[in-house]
Amino acid sequence: MVRLNRIYTRTGDKGSTHLVGGQKVPKDSLRIEAYGTIDELNTILGLVRTFLMQSDAEQALKTRLSDWLKLTQNNLFNLGSDLATRTEDRWEGMPLTRLEDVETLEATIDSLNDDLEPLKSFVIPGGGPCNAFLHQARTVCRRSERIILALSREEAVGEYVLPYVNRLSDALFVWSRWVSKQLGESEFLWEPNVG
Repeated sequence: MVRLNRIYTRTGDKGSTHLVGGQKVPKDSLRIEAYGTIDELNTILGLVRTFLMQSDAEQALKTRLSDWLKLTQNNLFNLGSDLATRTEDRWEGMPLTRLEDVETLEATIDSLNDDLEPLKSFVIPGGGPCNAFLHQARTVCRRSERIILALSREEAVGEYVLPYVNRLSDALFVWSRWVSKQLGESEFLWEPNVG
């Protein structure tokens, strides 16, 4: 278990930090950028949960999305653990991103998409706070995917890290559409060459 009894250590004051295996690395290394961006994504999902709970949505909708967000936020901590540890420093039972996490995302996407009309144009973020924050989460997720891809060209990353992040951005997109529909909020679509 994690035990945090001291928050500041002063060890990073000169721009370096340590990975889970003890290696000292610069704070702007790709590995730190990767799990730092996952942390940013997790924070946005916390905003979605906050706005969702403050909304007038019916309880069943709040519960369904909030439960998924909670699961996803925990999975993002597993993903952060995966990225903060070089593959050679892993241990038995360590929290990692798994194939079943990817498959669960795919099942969620398919289930939600069954409730939605096919798109005839690209979606423009907005329509309500949850929709907008889910789109922000999607774009940060895509940025994390690009950083992780760059990292994977230099160092090994977990086998399911990139597939999970790729699928998660799709899930965030579908959730944004689904929540807008459930809340009766507008879905803005791109109108090419308007204006």
